[in-house]
Amino acid sequence: MSMTDPIADMLTRIRNASMAGHSSVVMPRSKIKLEMVKILKAEGFVEGYIDIPEHPQGSIKVFLRYDKSNRCVIRGLERVSKPGRRKYVGKQDIPRVRDGLGVAILTTPRGVLTDSSARKEGVGGEVLCYVW
Repeated sequence: MSMTDPIADMLTRIRNASMAGHSSVVMPRSKIKLEMVKILKAEGFVEGYIDIPEHPQGSIKVFLRYDKSNRCVIRGLERVSKPGRRKYVGKQDIPRVRDGLGVAILTTPRGVLTDSSARKEGVGGEVLCYVW
C-alpha cells in the first residue's frame, strides 16, 4: 500500500489508539510529524513522545493523555489540507478552532506552528490539521 498522505495516516493512528484506549501509538517518523507531535505535547494534548531515529525511516512513539475519567484529552483530529486539495491561509485568515479551545497546526515559512503562534509571528501558511 502506498502512502499518499502520511499526515492523515498519523492522525488516524492517534484517533484509533485514543478510541481504543491505548496508552501509546507508534508511527513512521518524518520531520514534519515530529514537529506536529512536539506541538501536541506543548499544547497538552499528549503526555509525551519518543523519537526513534533508526535508518532508513525510524519511528515516533506518542504517549496519549487521558483525563481523570479516563477519556482521551484529544476529542477530535481533522485533516484540513489534503494532497489533492491544499488549504493555504494568509496571516489574517488563520482559523480559530472551537473558539480557541482547539488548535490549528500550520506549516509556515517559520516552521510548523499553532494558529496562535502563527498569528503572533504574523505569518500564514498551509493548514495541516485541527486538534481539539
